[in-house]
Amino acid sequence: MYHFFVDENQIDKTAHRVRIEGTDYNHIRNVLRMHNGEEVSVSCGDGCEYRCEIAGYEEGAVLCNLLFVKSADVESPVFTVLYQGIPKGDKMETIIQKCVELGVSEIVPVSCSRCVVKLDEKKAAAKVARWQAIAEAAAKQSKRSIIPEVKMPMSMKEAFRDAGESGISMIPYELAEGTGKTREMFAEIKKAESKRVSVFIGPEGGFTEEEIAQATGAGIEPVSLGKRILRTETAGMVVLAWINYCLEIE
Repeated sequence: MYHFFVDENQIDKTAHRVRIEGTDYNHIRNVLRMHNGEEVSVSCGDGCEYRCEIAGYEEGAVLCNLLFVKSADVESPVFTVLYQGIPKGDKMETIIQKCVELGVSEIVPVSCSRCVVKLDEKKAAAKVARWQAIAEAAAKQSKRSIIPEVKMPMSMKEAFRDAGESGISMIPYELAEGTGKTREMFAEIKKAESKRVSVFIGPEGGFTEEEIAQATGAGIEPVSLGKRILRTETAGMVVLAWINYCLEIE
């Protein structure tokens, strides 16, 4: 079943009607060619899934009858922010797509010392618009109840400040000592539901020793992800999968 996102004011619970507008209107009518009576689901960010059937079209909008509402129960109990060192090529697109599927709450591109890609303000705005569209598509595909936001790129210093002192903050680092601290942090995540978890992932080449020192000074704990070195596009997914395991597997 196809899933779409709408604004809260597009759902009329009293009249049991839903309007789907914008680019989704064109996609439903002209690409999917859906007909009256076919069912879709929509979310508006309130944690519910609204099951609808298409009732007709008008200029710029799909008109739907609201069939029932249920709790979506698909979002993680923790707010997870991925601070991702900007990688080369289209790797960021893959990272965003897969991490949205895995439940990330927010993605912050970070300019690190070893980042090859350098974005000026104009290029950054265009990239973020593209990345946000990928996040939305992944949220639809995985039937998320929210669309995770892709923020404008930050420097490492700005990212450390943004992560703040609240919640749990970790920075996977190949020279971190053993996995004991990693186990402790993931055990803490399981006990600290509803908190914010910040995860810092380096670009190709990883973080410099100076960046790790700055992270440690900002209260961000270096952790190990095991004996093997993971690619930048793999590491964040591994952390999110572990968080899911901690919180969702009984």
